[in-house]
Amino acid sequence: AAPCLTSSFQAECVVLTHMVREVAPHLPVLFLDTVHHFAETLAYRDQLSADWQLNLITLRAAEPRPGLWQQSTEQCCAHHKVGPLFSALEQYDVWFTALRRDQSPSRANLQEIEPFRLPSGKMITRVSPLASWTAKDVWAYAKAHAIPLLPLYDQGFTSIGCEPCTTLPIDPNNPRSGRWQGEKLECGIHVQAVKPT
Repeated sequence: AAPCLTSSFQAECVVLTHMVREVAPHLPVLFLDTVHHFAETLAYRDQLSADWQLNLITLRAAEPRPGLWQQSTEQCCAHHKVGPLFSALEQYDVWFTALRRDQSPSRANLQEIEPFRLPSGKMITRVSPLASWTAKDVWAYAKAHAIPLLPLYDQGFTSIGCEPCTTLPIDPNNPRSGRWQGEKLECGIHVQAVKPT
């Protein structure tokens, strides 16, 4: 089976990458370049990729549309994230993600291993080894393994996506509340898991 891992270079993603590369150092690491990332995210991605010699594959929309978020965050995510990722996943059978159940209500029923249907109808397996982890677990692992994390966390960000749609958390109890001005929880990538029958 051809496996891959998606990473936004947030803490969870970097911890998972660290774990996976112990056993599969050349695993393709897919990064979505949405043309709206923080400069800090891109610099950190480049530094870590070099330090860890990652097999980094950068995905971009064929025709990026900067500023589309001003008209519709739904369309912007669909164009810059969902579309390019699902196209790329056609080449793989197993998809590793750093999703955790406690990140948001939309992820509460996440399974460690579950079938995932791509828009084409192709079925792949989505593997989320950190599904049962808490944020504390993630940070403890990073500390234990001396993994440097994205500097934006030091500024108080708790969930880091594209710059125009990421703010400091609005609700201190909800780490993802700084995304999309609290209007939505997901970009659309992770809500399509097939329901077990």
